[in-house]
Amino acid sequence: MTDELLQRIAECKIVPVVKIDDVADTLPLMKALAAGGIMSAEITFRTACGPDALALAAKECPDMLVGAGTVINKEQAEKAVACGAKFIVGPGFSKEVADVCRAADVLYLPGVVTPTEVMMAIAEGLKVVKFFPAENYGGVKTIKALAGPFPQLKFMPTGGISAENIKGYFETGKVIACGGSWMVKDSLIKAKEFDKITALSKEAMEVVK
Repeated sequence: MTDELLQRIAECKIVPVVKIDDVADTLPLMKALAAGGIMSAEITFRTACGPDALALAAKECPDMLVGAGTVINKEQAEKAVACGAKFIVGPGFSKEVADVCRAADVLYLPGVVTPTEVMMAIAEGLKVVKFFPAENYGGVKTIKALAGPFPQLKFMPTGGISAENIKGYFETGKVIACGGSWMVKDSLIKAKEFDKITALSKEAMEVVK
């Protein structure tokens, strides 16, 4: 199952990092992304309604690849699985979250920035990790450096990614997809500017094609 999901993420190319403060925004937002050609979303657990938004998106948008983001402990991981998350993303690596994901056959993408963290992920059998916060930790240069001792690993960089720099990440040959929030900014969601989200999504997909 996880290999199949990795293939789908690779096909999606962009995984928007979505922060939802009002559950009512969930479905219009998913539709706006899909209309722009983006068929995935990482709904963060940073807000109180994150789990409810995830459950709603997972149920009502079966064509979208919907996962949970900012998952930092076992309890959140179990909640994410119960809500229907197809994948779970963390800002860092957690052994207990890895255990929950393995038991549930859910893809785990932990955040890493150092060789030691990469080795911890590899020890759990992971093939892809989130590189976060990407731009703060050297971006493309660091991914190339980490690819040397860990040729078997692929990355999903997130943090500071934009339409202006995303192409450089894919050019490393080590990036399966990129996470980003520039097309789903808080201000756009709160103002319900879903047409703008669709337009930014289309632009982003044009860049990565």
